[in-house]
Amino acid sequence: MGFFKIFVIVLVICAFFIANTYQLQSYEIQALLQLRKHLEYPVQLDVWENYDGDFCSFTSTLHMSITCQDNSVTELKIKGDKLVKLNEFHGFAIPNQTLSEGFSIDSFVTTLTRLSSLKVLTLVSLGIWGPLPDKIHRLASLELLDMSSNFLFGSVPFQMSRLIKLHTLTLDANFFNETFPDWFDSLHNLTILSLKNNRLKGQFPSSMSKITTLTDIVLSHNVLSGKLPDLTALSKLLLLDLRENHLDSELPPLPKGLTTVLLSSNVFTGEIPVEFGTINQLQHLDLSNNSLSGMLPAGLFSLSRISYLNLASNVLSGSLPSHLNCGGELGFVDISDNRLVGGLPSCLNTISDKRIVKVDGNCLSLDSQYQHSEGYCKQANSDKKQITGKQIALLAGVIGGIVIVVVFLLVVLLIFRRKRHARNMVDKHIPPKVVQNTQPGVPSELLANARVISQVANTGSQGAPSYRVFSMEELLEATENFDQSALLGEGSVGKIYKGRLENGAYIAVRSLNVYKRYSNRNLKLRLDLLSKFRHPHLVSLLGHCIDGGAPDDSAVPRIFLIYEYISNGNFRAHLSENSSRKILMWSDRLSVLIGVAKAVHFLHTGVIPSSFSNRLKTSNILLDEHNMAKLSDFGMSILMEESEKAKGDDVTSWHMTKKEDDVYNFGFILLESLVGPSVSGKGEAFLMNEMASFGSQDGRRRIVDPIVLATSSNESLSIVISITNKCISTESSTRPSFEDVLWNLQYAAQVQATANADQKSGATSPS
Repeated sequence: MGFFKIFVIVLVICAFFIANTYQLQSYEIQALLQLRKHLEYPVQLDVWENYDGDFCSFTSTLHMSITCQDNSVTELKIKGDKLVKLNEFHGFAIPNQTLSEGFSIDSFVTTLTRLSSLKVLTLVSLGIWGPLPDKIHRLASLELLDMSSNFLFGSVPFQMSRLIKLHTLTLDANFFNETFPDWFDSLHNLTILSLKNNRLKGQFPSSMSKITTLTDIVLSHNVLSGKLPDLTALSKLLLLDLRENHLDSELPPLPKGLTTVLLSSNVFTGEIPVEFGTINQLQHLDLSNNSLSGMLPAGLFSLSRISYLNLASNVLSGSLPSHLNCGGELGFVDISDNRLVGGLPSCLNTISDKRIVKVDGNCLSLDSQYQHSEGYCKQANSDKKQITGKQIALLAGVIGGIVIVVVFLLVVLLIFRRKRHARNMVDKHIPPKVVQNTQPGVPSELLANARVISQVANTGSQGAPSYRVFSMEELLEATENFDQSALLGEGSVGKIYKGRLENGAYIAVRSLNVYKRYSNRNLKLRLDLLSKFRHPHLVSLLGHCIDGGAPDDSAVPRIFLIYEYISNGNFRAHLSENSSRKILMWSDRLSVLIGVAKAVHFLHTGVIPSSFSNRLKTSNILLDEHNMAKLSDFGMSILMEESEKAKGDDVTSWHMTKKEDDVYNFGFILLESLVGPSVSGKGEAFLMNEMASFGSQDGRRRIVDPIVLATSSNESLSIVISITNKCISTESSTRPSFEDVLWNLQYAAQVQATANADQKSGATSPS
């Protein structure tokens, strides 16, 4: 009898715990299902439909994961495919971009707060739109919040200052457009703050210097202005990224523990502090595209860990000391487009495979056509200094005169209004006559875009040789009269020759078959657009030559494009075991693919007009001596396509073709990277049929390149196979953007790097 009573008691206790567990799980499951409904049933959450098991036992994927502790959801990560593809957002739902008009961000956040134990919340690229509600602070246990790549606008809510456990806040690529918050110092545990690619304005608050836990500050691509405060109190800070803002103070002292400082494309003035040369942990420093002046601190070059130093496009002057020492890790230096004179120290003047040095656009005593005369730099520096009191008085007088004229005109306008001179008022408001494009064969929007592109396409242009016109005599001498021995190859758009200029530099010369004979003026405009396409992963276009010396409006008989010469062959050759080139391992292939994806993403979104149909194939991807990928044959549609005259409002835009074509072609580059040239050479139809084989391990062993199988992790390989499938989809509307492609490739590389490190650690650890 006693045993029976004990048995009953145990049953009751078990039933009690089971009942409570069921109620708690049911409550949170209902919240998760409601979130799925709010997000309008994204495909990434299809596995939740009709699921009656334990949500905490879901296998994590690239796009969704749930982690539980004590029967509560503590981590929720969802990554969608609604990437931000707009430059402007005005707070209304946009079809195929945001969630629908029926979406309520207030209701969505209310449902989120029912998961009260959440510590990690990641909601990326889900099309969430609206102002972020104050009630987000109810998630009091939050330690990490990432809502990047959505359509959040307005201000970052003040109530978030109550999330005192938060250590990581990432709100990148949204549309926050109010003043930058000054309450972040309330978050005493904050280590990572990233709000890049928004429209936040105002000053960088001095209160930020109180958050001594910070390791990363990433606020690039906003509209911050004014002074950058002293940040030396942030002793744990490792990364400071404030690129592309409007900060216009002198450079302040910085913490000694920084490893990466990115302050390019602002309006910083004054001299570079000598103290920067004592930041001993510094590895990357980018101060390019500012208005910095004075001498270059020699200590920057000798830092023991510095590997990347970019000081291009400032007004730095003086000379570098001849005994300058360069740190052993220094692999890239760009001091181009400044006012430097004198000689180049030996550690920067030595040709080395381990160091890239860019010095063009100065007045250095070098045997180079890309240097100004010393007098040019001295005069420029002198002109800048000679602002006398007389000139200031003259300037004040001019401003005073303008004010008087404006006041006078306002008085005259008031008199006219009072006298009701209607006729004069009507004349005053007649809209100006629209001047039509008078250049035959040139679309009007091309002329307009020609004025825009030079401001937009600056990425990667610093330090590249200036674009120029070559003479026919130079090309004949460089190629030995286009001798057959100089022929590198022949493609659909003409022959390519290797040449050597008088200064010893090697070039590649493309003889172009232009099917439409443009006028000289028309062609020069197109060449000017093409010359602005500068990016680290694009083969640099150095100049052109128009053969014939025809009058300005006549037809062009023949043109040549002159590119930098890339010495290490093409990507395809590095994938083939039959080639003399070194075969690339999986990590190296990923590095090449990421570089090309960055280049194409730049061509699609970083220039105006965009460049599509960029002839993407493995033979057009060149590798330099460091195996850095550079895309060739890009932008040929600018020169090769027919251009029709506008008829009324119907204008044929010569530069617009299907963006999806590039994604599709890049998909086959990915495929060739996976299977190698020997398999890819069997044709597109064969490969499309074989794609199904990637789903099984046996299929992969049969079709994937053995080098790839031997040097890749299963997870990294699966990520690339997945994005490849999407790229070569027969439905163009379902193909991903290059931003999405790039994200997946970078994630695959990160996964592979982790796997490599684990493998190396396992191999070296004692058994």
